[in-house]
Amino acid sequence: MPINVGFLYPVLALVVWTLVMWLWMYATRIPAMQKAGINPDEARHPHTYTDRMPASVRSVADNYNHLHEQPTIFYALMFFAALTGGADHLATYLAWAYVGLRVLHSFVQILSPKVAQRFLVFALASLVLFVLAGKEVVRILTLA
Repeated sequence: MPINVGFLYPVLALVVWTLVMWLWMYATRIPAMQKAGINPDEARHPHTYTDRMPASVRSVADNYNHLHEQPTIFYALMFFAALTGGADHLATYLAWAYVGLRVLHSFVQILSPKVAQRFLVFALASLVLFVLAGKEVVRILTLA
């Protein structure tokens, strides 16, 4: 069964967004460390200097870390669907919705101090992930 490459474009988009966040993190972190007089050797354990970093810089780093947590489930689901025949239009729409919500989550986390707003976006992205996973479970069970 051939893989629908277009179905995996949301995966590539989220990977690229994660790399953009990596750039954003170091573009803010390095100057902040220099301004705070933090020796890079002190950064071996990041929590030892977080009190000396501005919240805005910590938010970018936190978001970068978050992009390595829940999205791993997204990546696994997408490749599972692509390899087992689940790459349909609904899954593609759900995948793009998830990516869009994760990008929105990044901006809300970095630019707004409102945790409730960030949680709402996170919850919506999680719901999309649940629907995508549930869709795959139903599809596989109906094939059996």
